[in-house]
Amino acid sequence: MKSKLIEERIPCADTHELKVSKSQRDRNMEFQLRDYKVKPGQMNEWIDEWRAKIYPLRVKLGFRVVGAWTINQEDRFIWILSFEGPEGSFAQAEKAYFDSTERKSIKPDPVRHLASTSQAMIRGIL
Repeated sequence: MKSKLIEERIPCADTHELKVSKSQRDRNMEFQLRDYKVKPGQMNEWIDEWRAKIYPLRVKLGFRVVGAWTINQEDRFIWILSFEGPEGSFAQAEKAYFDSTERKSIKPDPVRHLASTSQAMIRGIL
């Protein structure tokens, strides 16, 4: 049985749309789920610094932030980050991000607001 090619429209930065097959996108995109426990009472500061410093640098270096959420009752900040490229590109891009002069120059480091962090590579199934 022939499988159907599933297509979706992905909005591009220049407001045009790019037609990409789901199977092609999945082969070229790696995703990571990040779950941070923020120190009590520091969520607003963390979000402000993440928006002003972390998010723009990630985008500048080729990452895409799929979304970011908070679970305020638990002081948790959850976000999904992606990077397009062949398998293993995410790890290389992550190293380049942390080795970059821009990241090293962020002072004070916003990570000071975090009590703990966890990351996991994830794969879409839909």
